[in-house]
Amino acid sequence: MKLQYLALLSFTIFNACDFLKNASLTQQPTIEDYQVGEKWVWKYKGVTTEGEVRSDGTDTRMIVRMDEGLGMTIENDTIPVTDLVKPDESETPKYAWPLEVGKKWKYENKWTSQDGTTGNQSQIAEVLSYQEETVEAGTFMAYTIKYTGKISNSRGYEANEEEIWLYAPAVKTFIKLTQSQGDFNYVEELIEYSVPN
Repeated sequence: MKLQYLALLSFTIFNACDFLKNASLTQQPTIEDYQVGEKWVWKYKGVTTEGEVRSDGTDTRMIVRMDEGLGMTIENDTIPVTDLVKPDESETPKYAWPLEVGKKWKYENKWTSQDGTTGNQSQIAEVLSYQEETVEAGTFMAYTIKYTGKISNSRGYEANEEEIWLYAPAVKTFIKLTQSQGDFNYVEELIEYSVPN
C-alpha cells in the first residue's frame, strides 16, 4: 500500500512538473488571436550616457478592418495581420517559436534606414525566465529574453549591444524592452493595452 502511494505520488509530481513546463511553452500568435479594436500603447525614451535625449515619445498600434482582412496600424501605415503572423522561415529569427525557458538561438538582422544607411545585427538570444512582470499597463506572465551581440552600419558605426525583451503571450508582443548599445540606453514600456468589450 505504501509503495503504491509513493508510486502514485511520484507520478502526480512528474505530471504536475510536465504540465508546468508545457504551460510555459508558447507558440507564435495566429490571425485568430487578434480582434478589431485591440490597442497597444508604448512609451519610449533613448538617452546617451552623457544625458542627451535622442528619442522620447509614444507609439500606438491598433487592429482595424481592411478590405483583405485585419490590419495593424503603425504610424501612417497599416500592415496586414497575415504578415505579422507569417511563420519566420529564417534560421536566425527574432523569436524562435515555440518559446520556452532555457531555449537559445542566434538572431541576425540586416536593415536599411530611411536615409539609405545599411546595417547588421548579430546576437545570441536566450529565454531566461517565464514569470509575472509588471509594467505601467499592468501585470502579465512574460518571458524574459536576453539578446547579446554587436551592431554595425555602413557609416562605420560598431557597438556591443544587450537587449532584454519581456514578451507577454496574453498581449501577443513585448511589454518592455531595455537596450544598451555603446553609449546609448533605450527603454520602451507598454503603458496601455485594451480589447473591445
